[in-house]
Amino acid sequence: MAKRDYYEVLGVTKGATEKELKKAYRKLAIKFHPDKNPDDKNAEAKFKEAAEAYEVLNDSNKRARYDQYGHAGLDGGGFGGGGFGGGGMNMDDIFSQFGDIFGSAFGGGGGFGGSRGGRRRSRGSNLRVRVKLTLEEIAKGVEKKIKIQKNVGCDDCSATGAENGNLSTCRQCNGSGQTVQIVNTPLGRMQTSATCNSCGGQGETAASACGTCAGQGVVKKPEEVSINIPTGVEDGMQLSVSGKGNIAPRGGIAGDLIVVIEEIPHESLKRDGKNLHFDLYVSYADAVLGCNPEIQTISSKVKIKLEAGIQSGKILRLRGKGLPSVDRYGKGDLLIHVNVWTPQELTKEQKEFFEASRDQENFQPDPDKNNKSFFDKVKEMFQ
Repeated sequence: MAKRDYYEVLGVTKGATEKELKKAYRKLAIKFHPDKNPDDKNAEAKFKEAAEAYEVLNDSNKRARYDQYGHAGLDGGGFGGGGFGGGGMNMDDIFSQFGDIFGSAFGGGGGFGGSRGGRRRSRGSNLRVRVKLTLEEIAKGVEKKIKIQKNVGCDDCSATGAENGNLSTCRQCNGSGQTVQIVNTPLGRMQTSATCNSCGGQGETAASACGTCAGQGVVKKPEEVSINIPTGVEDGMQLSVSGKGNIAPRGGIAGDLIVVIEEIPHESLKRDGKNLHFDLYVSYADAVLGCNPEIQTISSKVKIKLEAGIQSGKILRLRGKGLPSVDRYGKGDLLIHVNVWTPQELTKEQKEFFEASRDQENFQPDPDKNNKSFFDKVKEMFQ
């Protein structure tokens, strides 16, 4: 099923401000919150959909990529178990990232629902990797398997940070993960809450730290990640794989893996967006007599016909032989730039031939309306 437009999901315009986005998301999240709609799968799906839309549009970088490339610019049509959406963001992700947007709407000291108490699960840091792609891989799309070093949950303590996984309720916050202070002010008594310093908001503490992870609940390990790169990506584009970054200490959730695209220059083709350019050099004789050279496209070799008398600077267009668009809308063209190679050394006979031909009428420049100027050719390239 195709994803809905994120602006449509939140019911806002493309020019919506950060404040408008937050207001729209809060309204939807309260409406479809699981505490208000227990065992309602449809409400849960809409709750996740709203969180997904807000997560993208509230991030200036992700929003810019989404505005330019749509869903394909964010997750490439499904990043091997990553990406956004119902399959990528679980309830803990949503509660951890957006819990403060609700204030005390659902009790629990500002968290989501009384059953979750006030405990906060911290989010791990993002990882960034650069993936090099050839033009051929960009044209077809490709699955890349990369090895990364990342923080994962410690097996010896079940990611708790406690020796043998033995935890006890924090005495300072009584397991709530938060401490409450009441302060007398000229305006009256005010109550504030903050993350518990003793347990870091976990609500539990360890009597003795795990020796393997030094009480952090995470260890550094290598992991192979499979990434599906969509067609048409560009150099410098960033794609996000949800949940494949570092795990946060002591039972936190994972950050994202940010994939930065690096394009490997092609030997003979130059890229300009969806279009490709090829410099074709032909001999003086071939330009005069005409020829049928073989051209390398992104996927195969094709023969083209050069008419007799073709001029240097002529641009030939092979439609649909460029790159596909990242938003899956159409393909670019291959533009062939004809360059007539003037001989730099001549034999005595060749020199005599050209000396005799110098003043002949058919050797004199005589451009007509079909011989476009340089500026007309440049203009034509972008039409």
